[in-house]
Amino acid sequence: MELRTERLLLRPFTPGDLTALHTWHSDPEVVRYLFWDVLDHDGARDLLERRLGRVTVPEADGESIHFAVQYGTEVIGDVHLELLSAEQRCAEIGYVFGGAHAGQGFAGEAARELLRFGFADLALHRIVAKCAAEHLASQAVLRKIGMRQEACFVEALRVKGAWVSEQEWAILEHEWRG
Repeated sequence: MELRTERLLLRPFTPGDLTALHTWHSDPEVVRYLFWDVLDHDGARDLLERRLGRVTVPEADGESIHFAVQYGTEVIGDVHLELLSAEQRCAEIGYVFGGAHAGQGFAGEAARELLRFGFADLALHRIVAKCAAEHLASQAVLRKIGMRQEACFVEALRVKGAWVSEQEWAILEHEWRG
């Protein structure tokens, strides 16, 4: 399965994506708001192996689909959609992009395509995203793609030894179509 945007190809990960995946997951600024710390080569290989198995459309609660985001011939990011509830037709999206590609609209473009995929192809009713309250760049992406902040859970998560506030953003199918 592949998805395309004007500039990007969202495609299944391949074993050849290890170097790219390691590049951004070993950057302290990129993983600053993720639950794990920087990954060494072996850690990136383990993550890639988990991504390789996630290439089918999610049908049951907790299943997800992961895409490598390719710009030209270069893999620059990682996006996913996880089905939270098949009965409620609700999913969560997420994204991670290498620091060298920040500020160029790639995260928004890929996330916008995940919304289209979720609503148009999977007939979802609601899509959510979560981000650290301190992660202003991620909030800007979510705002740009039409999501709204619905909640902020103050110091709700312990990440890398510190309490972090988590925001939840959402968009409904009819809002996306409007």
